[in-house]
Amino acid sequence: MAETTDNLNFEQALERLESVVRDLESTETGLDKSLERYEDGVRLLKRCRTILDEAERKIRLLTGVDAEGNPITAEFDSTSTAERDAAVNTEPADKAKRTTVRGSRRAASDRPVEKELPF
Repeated sequence: MAETTDNLNFEQALERLESVVRDLESTETGLDKSLERYEDGVRLLKRCRTILDEAERKIRLLTGVDAEGNPITAEFDSTSTAERDAAVNTEPADKAKRTTVRGSRRAASDRPVEKELPF
């Protein structure tokens, strides 16, 4: 029995999604019921994702305050850290090759300091 998820808030949708997962993990659920519950789960997951996407668009980060004490905000950047790092890393390949350590030998100053343990 498919029901609408459009009127559920995030917590309600997540609670129902957790119930679907428990049902699917149960060995007592038959194939037809499992398929129905799976479809319910997909709808609930889509609802949760929609709510999170809407919240993400509304988030503004507090970056400081101006001279009058008013908050300074910036848009939330939802790109992953790896994506941001890749975009920032624009160093030419030939320079990167020159600054890397060749082989497995490192200078003494590059080696980690080993401490003797008391036991």
